[in-house]
Amino acid sequence: MSSNERAPIGVIGVGWVGLVTAACFAELGHEVIARDVVEEKVESLRRGEVTIHEPGLVDLIARNSDRLHFTTDMAELLNRARLLFVCVDTPPSYSGDADLSRVRSVMADIKDDGDHVLVMKSTVPPGTGETIRRDLPGLAYVSCPEFLKEGSAVEDFMHPDRVVIGASDRDQAAAREVADLYRPLGGELVMTDTSSSEMIKLASNAYLSTRISFINEIANVCEEVGADVTEVARGMGLDQRIGPQFLRPGIGFGGSCFPKDVNALKLLAGNSGYHFQLLNAVIEVNELQKRRVVSKLVRHLDSLVGKRVALLGLAFKPDTDDMREASSLVLSARLRGEGAEVVAYDPVARENARTLLPGVEVMVTAEQALEGADAVVLVTEWPEFRDLDWAGAAASMRRPLIIDGRNFLDADAMRQAGFTYEGIGRPGVGTERE
Repeated sequence: MSSNERAPIGVIGVGWVGLVTAACFAELGHEVIARDVVEEKVESLRRGEVTIHEPGLVDLIARNSDRLHFTTDMAELLNRARLLFVCVDTPPSYSGDADLSRVRSVMADIKDDGDHVLVMKSTVPPGTGETIRRDLPGLAYVSCPEFLKEGSAVEDFMHPDRVVIGASDRDQAAAREVADLYRPLGGELVMTDTSSSEMIKLASNAYLSTRISFINEIANVCEEVGADVTEVARGMGLDQRIGPQFLRPGIGFGGSCFPKDVNALKLLAGNSGYHFQLLNAVIEVNELQKRRVVSKLVRHLDSLVGKRVALLGLAFKPDTDDMREASSLVLSARLRGEGAEVVAYDPVARENARTLLPGVEVMVTAEQALEGADAVVLVTEWPEFRDLDWAGAAASMRRPLIIDGRNFLDADAMRQAGFTYEGIGRPGVGTERE
């Protein structure tokens, strides 16, 4: 059957996940109708304006503009599309549980007519699918969690490690229909029940977060005993049972997924009567890791009162402008609480930062942020920071001290440039001039 004969795919919610999903399905030759409740967002997308920073996404949308349609009208979506991919946000509620209000709003707008298949891409707790099937018994429900990484989401969608699809016995035909959409992408298809599918997403993110907190704890011990965590992690990662992924120490994980999903799984366990002790430690380690940078600065500067501290990188990771749960949020607040003057720079997150970092002066260039600073903290490992004129930066600073929060820079090169350099879990503090 040609792409013109296929029914359009519907996408509900055109945030980061929804927009990537819509654009990638269009790239695969499908007509896509994407609906969002925010009129301004829809109008911008109709004009071809994409405000989300995601490598390759702008080109993908432009290349497939004839197959991508954006609307605010749910009736139009339901009339034209049968498969409905739900990509709405499920942020943490005040209790820490997943806030499913946007999912419930979608359910209220969908007719229980037996003509549609609801495909849940949003991260929801196990049991959500069962609840939706009970409330809308005529609707076919398929769980298909997303595993996209910000900064490589298009690549992740088009070349997945695996595609997880969960459905009840009643909805197996719908599950196979969804599987057929993903089959050309080549990732392994994991066909399972609904609750297991929903749990796979939470468990995956919780495990990756655990690895990060573990290597951060190892880094902290390395600092006490004189070991180099980069060598330790390399030696660990060569063990095939362990592997090298997510063994890079730093100042903690952030973003829209890891903190939210770890907390959601911890609370899900608690609400079910099980105390998930390990995840409590993962969360605590992550929070403390962000604050250790302040202790490092105090050790070098004695007091932060009146000191000018520059933050390089504000987004939670490179190749995104997302600052949700970014380490820079906690770090800037703690530095200002200690009496420091905080200046900052990020290549793409500057506008978000000006809103989210009150009292922090966000500069247009890294050089402006470094000028006159008593210390610099590398928070996000943007590639451009490797190519800075670090010798010139050292000369422009009041005191050339750097805390490399991602172990991103070459320690010897930084010392040769005149810096007092300190990383995370790495030995040898000092400068060539000392």
